[in-house]
Amino acid sequence: MRRRRPCRAAEAAAVVLLLALTTACGSRLPESDFEHRGRTTPTQDTAPIRVGIVTSATSPVGGDAFTGPRDGAKAYFDRLNTRGGVDGRPVEVRECDDGGSGVGNNTCVHRLIDEENVVALVATTSLDYAGASRVSHARVPDIGGQPIGNAYDTWPHLYGIYGSLAPRDGTTGWDGRQYGGTEVYRYFKREQGARTAAVVSYNQAASAAYARLVVQGLKAEGYDVVTEQVDFALPNFRAVAADLKDRGVDLVFDAIDAHGNAQLCKAMDDVGARVIAKVTNVQNWTSAVPDEYKDSPRCRNALWATGSSRNHEDTGEAAVREFRDATKGLETHSQWQLEGWAAAMWFTDAATACAKAGSGVTRACVDGFMNRGEDYTADGLLLPVRFERLAEPPKTRRTCLSVARWQDGKGWVSQGDMNDTCFEVPQLSYRQ
Repeated sequence: MRRRRPCRAAEAAAVVLLLALTTACGSRLPESDFEHRGRTTPTQDTAPIRVGIVTSATSPVGGDAFTGPRDGAKAYFDRLNTRGGVDGRPVEVRECDDGGSGVGNNTCVHRLIDEENVVALVATTSLDYAGASRVSHARVPDIGGQPIGNAYDTWPHLYGIYGSLAPRDGTTGWDGRQYGGTEVYRYFKREQGARTAAVVSYNQAASAAYARLVVQGLKAEGYDVVTEQVDFALPNFRAVAADLKDRGVDLVFDAIDAHGNAQLCKAMDDVGARVIAKVTNVQNWTSAVPDEYKDSPRCRNALWATGSSRNHEDTGEAAVREFRDATKGLETHSQWQLEGWAAAMWFTDAATACAKAGSGVTRACVDGFMNRGEDYTADGLLLPVRFERLAEPPKTRRTCLSVARWQDGKGWVSQGDMNDTCFEVPQLSYRQ
């Protein structure tokens, strides 16, 4: 049985909601594009292949909140160019910082598509992807973007890093509803023996909304759920930590920002609250943990992260070693950097296939490659990703996940192989 990658739309909702606190298968490639397959007719085209990267690098959230995918993609293209590029053509990266605003995003999209004439966008990471419809209408493939909002489950020609089963016909998900699985909660219940879980949120609309989604998933998996809400302006994390201790909580999930998480962890250490896991998401899966949680060593060593890509510290894997070698000059390493690297590899594989087919590296050919309806793993860095357009949302899915735990002196330690950590779980609906 083919293992299916988890639907990460729910986790994507987490990212956009938390950030707010601090501020399917389309048309296949035409046969004509492959009519020259196997021929050895040389090409004289040595002009650069131009791609665009849109990043909310200077958003109100902070200067480094969104730059990981961009840095990973640029590192991949830099290494690719030292090795001859695509069929002898270098890849030329054109960057645009949208400032985290819808207006800025539309400006970036216009500049890159209409003025710079990029073949594709790669590793898009935007707080407000207001220009998504414009990208789609221009039929420019957007490859491996981070689904911070709902654009990648709404528009054709947009290919998020985790794939999509939604129709993507201009309406989000299915009739405006998206679906996410309960694999994370199943994992901690079945593999770690957790039974009682807490969800901590702010008394703020976006935070509370995501907290309700987590509670829904936990209850579906049979947990006893404790909900904790703190004041956004004056949070009393010590009171929350004391209650977590008194109620014997095994797991802590949250709908709060990174600074709040650090404060919560410190409070948990101060009152002696011990848990099986303090669970975080892929955005916070970074090597900066010792600095961010320097005041809470016990809680720090209870940090777990889950996602859909191979742990960026799994250097026993050749693909990870290559990523780490190419990014060794970066101050920190993160899962988002690795996923940006994978996005650039995805585009490169598409461009290479087009060059070999003799059709040229065009927007249409690259888009056709993305619509093949085949799983993609970026040389094993991603759980199998595909795009389908299902008329109805699935009720259940066999989903897999990547899991790692932080340990001082060792960093992020993988907990089993992501391709084997799989569960048949229900798909729950939500509105983002």
